[in-house]
Amino acid sequence: MGASARETARPSRAAGPLALLVLAVSAVLLAACPSALASTSLTPLSRSNYRVGHVCAAPSPGRSSCLALTLIPVTREAIAHTHPLALARTSPQSAPSPAAGDYGLRPQDIRSAYKLPSGPASPQTIAIVDAYNDPNAESDLKAYDKEFHLAECTAAEACLRQVNQYGETGNPPFPKTTAELEQARLGTISEYEMAETATGWGLELSLDMEAAHSTCQQCKIILVLANSEANSDLEAAEHTAESLGATEITNSWGGPEEGESPELEASSPFNHPGTVITASAGDDGYLGWDSSEGGLAEFPASSPHVVAVGGTRLSLTAEGEWAAESVWNGDGATGGGCSVNFRAPAWQLSLADWSKVGCAEKRAVADVAAVADPYTGFAVHYTSPACEYVYQKTVQHWCTIGGTSLASPIIAGVFALAGGSGSVAYPARTLYENAVRSPASLHDVQSGSNGRCTLGFDEATGLSLCTAAEEDASCNSKAICVAGAGYDGPTGVGTPDGITAFKVPSSGAGSEPEPPPSVEGTGHVESGGSQTEASGTPEGPPPAETAPATPTEVVTAPVSATTEISGLSLTLHAVLALNTGRPHIAQVGFVFDASHAGRVRIALTRRVRTHHGTAWAGVARVETVYVGAGRTSRRLAGGAALRSGLYRLTVTPAGGVTRSLLFQIG
Repeated sequence: MGASARETARPSRAAGPLALLVLAVSAVLLAACPSALASTSLTPLSRSNYRVGHVCAAPSPGRSSCLALTLIPVTREAIAHTHPLALARTSPQSAPSPAAGDYGLRPQDIRSAYKLPSGPASPQTIAIVDAYNDPNAESDLKAYDKEFHLAECTAAEACLRQVNQYGETGNPPFPKTTAELEQARLGTISEYEMAETATGWGLELSLDMEAAHSTCQQCKIILVLANSEANSDLEAAEHTAESLGATEITNSWGGPEEGESPELEASSPFNHPGTVITASAGDDGYLGWDSSEGGLAEFPASSPHVVAVGGTRLSLTAEGEWAAESVWNGDGATGGGCSVNFRAPAWQLSLADWSKVGCAEKRAVADVAAVADPYTGFAVHYTSPACEYVYQKTVQHWCTIGGTSLASPIIAGVFALAGGSGSVAYPARTLYENAVRSPASLHDVQSGSNGRCTLGFDEATGLSLCTAAEEDASCNSKAICVAGAGYDGPTGVGTPDGITAFKVPSSGAGSEPEPPPSVEGTGHVESGGSQTEASGTPEGPPPAETAPATPTEVVTAPVSATTEISGLSLTLHAVLALNTGRPHIAQVGFVFDASHAGRVRIALTRRVRTHHGTAWAGVARVETVYVGAGRTSRRLAGGAALRSGLYRLTVTPAGGVTRSLLFQIG
C-alpha cells in the first residue's frame, strides 16, 4: 500500500471499523517483511507517510457515533514503527516502543504539556459512557499501565469498575467474550456489521479509559456500557453513570442535534447539576461540513448543560513542554458551531466580546479544548486486529488515536484534578469566569479555523490546503469558526495551563446565585425541568415552592457539605392511588430525608422493551428542586396516566448518591 492509497479527500466514514481492519491486516503483512524494518535515520517521518480513518461509521437517525480517529501508516517505514512520530523526543531502541514516543503522546506528555499535578486534592471518580463491550478492556489498561510505569487501575485495586447500562456488573452487552465477537463475524450480514461496530467502539473505549487514566492517575474509573449506539441506550447509560456517584462523566460520541428540543434536553441525563459532564464537539469541522450529515452542531456537545470540548493541533518543545496550539483542521477538523435549538447559557452571553461570535443568542460550541489532531495523537493499547501488527514475530497492539474523543476524557481528567465541579451546578461556568479573572490559567488559542475547505489537505503536512480567508468564509469570519484572542467557537476559552481555570475561584463562584443555562421554550428554573405543582394535599411541596418561577428565579444551595438522601418511600396516599383505577403521574407522592439543604434531581422512569432487551424510559419531566434539611414530602407534576409496568423513582442530590425505589402498577 503506497502513495496510491493516500487520497486528498477527507477520511471516509462509510465503512467504519471494517476499513480499519483491512488496513491493519495490510500493515501486518508489510511490517513482517525484514526490508520494512531497515532504517538509517531516526528523524520523524513526514505526515505523507500516514492517513487518517474514522473508527466508527457515521450515525444513522436516533443513533450516535464514536468520535475517535486513527492514524494509519501507509508506507513501509511508517508501518515498521522504527521512526518516532513528530512529537517524540527519544529514539526507538531494540524495538518500536510506545514509551519512546513511537506511537504518539504518552502520559508524561499530557501532564507536561498542560502542567498537570500528579493527583487530585480529593477522591474523584470518572465515568466513561460508551456503547458495546470490550472483553479485553481491563487487560488493555493493565498493559498500558505496565508500558508507562503507571499504578495499575484494575478491579482488584478497586480502581476500575465495569457495568452495563442498568448498573449491573458481570452482565456486559455484546460482545461478552472475544469468542462471541469472532462468531458474529462469521454469521449473518447483520451480525457481521454489529461485530464491526462493536470493534470500533471497543477502540473508543480503550482511548477514553487510557486517556482519562493518564490525565488523572489516582482517579477511579467506571465504564458504563450501553447496549448499542442508539441514543436511548446511551442516555440510559448516562443516567446510570450519575446514579453511581461519578464526579465526572466523559462522552466521546455524538451526532447532529436534529430532533433535539429544549424540553427534551431539560429532562435528559445531560442536565445533571453538580456533575462535570464533558462531550466531544465532533471531528467534521464547523457545523459538520465535512460529513454527509453536515449543517448542525454536534449533540450532546450543543447542550447548554455540558462542557463542550473542541480539538487542537499541539506542538511541544524538545523537553516536552507546551510550545503552541492551533485549531485542528486538515485531515479531519474539530467540530463546533451555533446551535439551532438551544439558547446560550448565561456565562456565554455575558462574554464582553460575545457579539463577535456570530451566534446571536444561540449556544456556541465549544467551551474549552485539548489536543485532538491524529497526527499529534495519543498512543493507545487495544487488543484487536484493528491495532495489530507484527514486529520480529511478536504481535503488538498499539494505535495512534486522535479526534475530539481524545480531548473529552483529557478535560474530564483535568476537572477531576481540580476537585470536580466544586459544587457549581454547571461547571462550564467556572471556565468562563476564570478566563476573565485569571487569563494566564488557559492557553488562548489564537490561530486557525475549522471552517469549510473544499480543496482537501496537504499530504506532506496534513494541513488544510485552503487559505484562512477561504475557511473563514464559512461563518462570515465570525469567531464561531475563527480562532482569535478571547473566546472562539473552535477552542472555546482555550486549553489547560495547569488546573487553576478548572477550580472554583476562592471568592466562590458557587457562593453566588447561579444563573441557569438558557433554553428556549421553557420557563423552568435551574435545570430547565418543570416546577413541581401545588398539590393542595399534605404530600405536596412547601408553599414557598408552589409559585410559578420565572427564568431568572434561582435558589442556591449551600456548598459546605454534600447532601445525602435516605428513607425514600411512597406516601400512603400514593400507594392507595397507584393500586386503584388508572393512576396519574401527579398521584406519585413520596417522602425522603435529606442530610443537608441543597438541590435534588427527581426522575420517574418505566421499564420498556427495546430491540436489544430492556431499558428505563422517562415518563415524566425530570425535576430539579431545592429541599431543606430533614424530612421532605413531594409529589410529581403531570396529568398523564401511568400504564401497567415496573417503575423506578430516583432522587439524586447534587454531587451525592442516587437513591431509588421500584414499584409495580397493574
